[in-house]
Amino acid sequence: MNAIIRVAVLAPMMLALAWSSGVESRPAKAADALVPLDLRQVKVGGEIGRRIDMTVRNNMLKLDVEKDFLAFYRTKTDRRGYTGLGKLIDAAVRFAAYTKDEQAIALKKQLVEGTIGAQAPDGYIGLSPPSNRMWGIWDVHDVNYIIYGLTSDYRYFGEKRSLEAARKAMDYIIQRWSAMPADWSRQNHIANHVHLTGLERTLLTLYGETGDRRYLDFCTQQRALPEWDLGIVIGRRNLIEGHVYAYLTRCLAQLELYRLQPDERLLRPTRRAVDFLNAQDGVSITGAAGQWEIWTDDQDGRMALGETCATAYELRVYDSLLRLEGKPRYGDLMERIVYNTLFGAQSSDGRQIRYYTPLEGNREYFSIDAYCCPCNFRRIIAELPTLVYYQSRDGLAVNLYSASATTINLAGGVSLKVRQETDYPTSGHVAIRLDPARPAKFALRLRIPRWCHEATATVNEQRWEKPIASGDFLSIERQWKAGDRVTLELPMTWRLVLGRKRQSGRAAVMRGPVVFCLNPAQNQRLQKRDAADLGATLVIDPRSLKDSSGGEVVRPGGMACQVSAWYDTMEIGIPSNMSLKLTEFPDPQGKLVYFRLPDLRAAAPDELSDLPGSGRKSGTLRITGP
Repeated sequence: MNAIIRVAVLAPMMLALAWSSGVESRPAKAADALVPLDLRQVKVGGEIGRRIDMTVRNNMLKLDVEKDFLAFYRTKTDRRGYTGLGKLIDAAVRFAAYTKDEQAIALKKQLVEGTIGAQAPDGYIGLSPPSNRMWGIWDVHDVNYIIYGLTSDYRYFGEKRSLEAARKAMDYIIQRWSAMPADWSRQNHIANHVHLTGLERTLLTLYGETGDRRYLDFCTQQRALPEWDLGIVIGRRNLIEGHVYAYLTRCLAQLELYRLQPDERLLRPTRRAVDFLNAQDGVSITGAAGQWEIWTDDQDGRMALGETCATAYELRVYDSLLRLEGKPRYGDLMERIVYNTLFGAQSSDGRQIRYYTPLEGNREYFSIDAYCCPCNFRRIIAELPTLVYYQSRDGLAVNLYSASATTINLAGGVSLKVRQETDYPTSGHVAIRLDPARPAKFALRLRIPRWCHEATATVNEQRWEKPIASGDFLSIERQWKAGDRVTLELPMTWRLVLGRKRQSGRAAVMRGPVVFCLNPAQNQRLQKRDAADLGATLVIDPRSLKDSSGGEVVRPGGMACQVSAWYDTMEIGIPSNMSLKLTEFPDPQGKLVYFRLPDLRAAAPDELSDLPGSGRKSGTLRITGP
């Protein structure tokens, strides 16, 4: 097959190896500035690693996969057309490859073997009866993710039987495509691109693994991926075209196609989405987007805010853009989402997962282990090791700060071991040890978050004297030798961030990338008050923000904030009458993020809300009327 296609679409690891080998090879048609490492190259500790381990041990390995997933595919009598099995297979494959754990590998095998064993002779691999196949609600969506999961099994474990089953299932879809009812969307009240969420990316994945042009042609011609250019539809209207998850999934597929066939049209929807999210109030302070799964820009923090599927695909789109453009701003957005919305979607023990993660009011767990959000959560947690380090043609970039280790090959075939030591986000102290097999010249790039304005660094205890810019990569290029050590200090001070629209007149408390919240259960006077009441009756004193004990309720080594407040009074010149403890946003009992201040001048705008090109409104489609 065409090796360049495989590199551009699926195997950035191979591109990194090509760079490091010194062998001349043709570049991808739209070469990435940064290439993520294969998840098998990276071992992650810290809070990110803890979440990965917790998801494997306390969630994946606790599932009843026979009862809640596989049984439906054996009987093929279910008309609901969806469990999320394919997403679960993809997560299981990645966790097995990352951990190399015997139980995780056994779970992966059980899922794959059970799925392939249930495949019909004609290739159909879903759960629906014949009368409901293809055109029943969510059937193609379910099947295409199963194809994606099986293809992942081939990618990470070389299982040819999985790839053969995946191809057979996709051929089943392609061969029957012409029978699509003309009014299919109207019948189901769901737009085709929403109903078929993920199909284009699966087609590109199969093309990358097999080189079979049919899959690429079906993606570009039948699915017309290059022509798709929908505006941002605000509101949950008929056909739910404003579905955030479905929109971002197609953006991601367009970005992957762009790497094969550079065409500016393929970038427009992604640019529109990023602009809407970060320059037009489309995203909340925690990174959560959308109410009831749909684009919104009113900054409402209650109820069905931040579908977990949308959260997962926000991260994937930012990762894709970081790779394509090399701009650290995307890393800032990623860490905001990871440490707040993503981790906030999981229970403290890892067993339960949320469909939505609101800022205000009660946060509820999803009632079952199947379906889209629980399975997409598992998938994105399994992908976190690939978001930490990225390789460039001239070195290595560190995107996320977390205790971790990796080994890469540099240009000229030099092996480089990297170890990151940090308790981030408890503090901004990061130490990086570099051990090249022999002295080698390369660039080490460290992302300096936009929230940090006084970063300092040392190289082998010698202070780095050149300017360090907030929101940029600190690039240190030199001849490195084994045992070299770089330390980075990212001072984390308490800061207040102004709310917008429905949060106007209030401010959120932040430290580093983490948003802090109020758990009313910690204070007897507040326990029975609704979040809306608390937001109106509590006024905090900006001068009193300080570190506090008690953050362990969220995570080992977690942070808490002590702050003085006025409760049920707007008097001027009187002492505060209450002390509050704020915890990190993933606190399961957190109910309030925005607080009133005596003077809003103590707060500043969100540093991540002013992307280049902000203010462009032409891409937004507002549907009104019935």
